[in-house]
Amino acid sequence: MATSSIQDLLRSQGLPAGLFPDNVKSYKLNLDGRLEVELEKSCMTEFDGRVHFDREVRANLSYGGLVGLEGLSQEELFLWLPVKCIIANDPSPGVMLFDIGVAHKQLSISLFEVPPPCMTQEDMEGKGDWKKGFEFQK
Repeated sequence: MATSSIQDLLRSQGLPAGLFPDNVKSYKLNLDGRLEVELEKSCMTEFDGRVHFDREVRANLSYGGLVGLEGLSQEELFLWLPVKCIIANDPSPGVMLFDIGVAHKQLSISLFEVPPPCMTQEDMEGKGDWKKGFEFQK
């Protein structure tokens, strides 16, 4: 299967184009369905909360899902938990299911339409930092 971008590949497998950040350097899909995605650098982004992508992310790609994920974690209650799988339209259409081991999160598929910007941890920590609003009051 010849696809020009990771976004095209994801769409062809019933997944939204924005599951990976905008800094994908390359990807490889093995004959056994193992997907290997290389990013320019590890980074953080936001969907419904903060998410961290390692420089290399691996998963088994099947129609509508990424299973056996490695290299992706999500912050929940100040803890970073590995995302084990992502499934589209389960249990209902328009929903993405994130399995983070101790819980399942259901997110709107609309959050994943466009590849999110890749940010450093410093950029993410400064984003929406409430302390910045008080800097000029000294």
